[in-house]
Amino acid sequence: MNMLEPYGMAIILPAIFLAGLVDSMAGGGGLISIPAYLAAGLPPHFALGNNKFSSANGTIFTTIRYFRNNLIDTKVAFFSALFALIGSFLGTKTVLYLAPDFLNILLIIALPVIATILIMDKKLGKVNNSYTVSLKKKLITAVIAGLGIGFYDGFFGPGTGAFLILIYTSVLSYDFVVANANAKVVNLASNLAAVVTFIDSGKVFYEIAIPAAICGILGNLTGSYLVIKKGNNFIKPVFIMVLILLLIKVVWDQFAMS
Repeated sequence: MNMLEPYGMAIILPAIFLAGLVDSMAGGGGLISIPAYLAAGLPPHFALGNNKFSSANGTIFTTIRYFRNNLIDTKVAFFSALFALIGSFLGTKTVLYLAPDFLNILLIIALPVIATILIMDKKLGKVNNSYTVSLKKKLITAVIAGLGIGFYDGFFGPGTGAFLILIYTSVLSYDFVVANANAKVVNLASNLAAVVTFIDSGKVFYEIAIPAAICGILGNLTGSYLVIKKGNNFIKPVFIMVLILLLIKVVWDQFAMS
């Protein structure tokens, strides 16, 4: 079975490596990988299924590396991941009844504001001051963030990891490195749940998905290595770039709908 244009894999493999690289550092890899799958000729549902397969495999390796380097606050990450699964289920159910189009307008307004705050606030995410935050506040925030971001992921989706990083840095006073590491646990939980669903429905084409997953793993390993070695000053510009890519996407989607 050949679903691709002749040049398909030449588009997909480098793009998935780049997506894994970006995703491991600041989230938002799907903004690169999904357009690549579609440009290579995959039907939308197969593009989503193959993307989740490659993304989930790459995120496993990134999460393990961050865990081994003691960058994950396990309690916060666990509660966020658990409630993100619940939120994602609720969001997926809700989108069957309500159109998420209004979120495009909201994001077009919110994203430039968020990017401006990040650029202007030199201290945000630079130093890990999470020790000043009580465990109670951490766990409450983890539950609310997990539920809310999970709902957003199930209902709409783009930029889920980036928004979670923003919450972790601004509310829980993590630096970008630790915030990103915690977000990966949540991403992993939601990705594994989604990939099981896509596999069960036959939307993963393994002749494409397995080579793409290998490229995604290599991208994630490269990105996580750079995060650990270079730190917060390296992540912040990538994070702002992801927000700009997300803004371009939602503006384009809004233009396409009008």
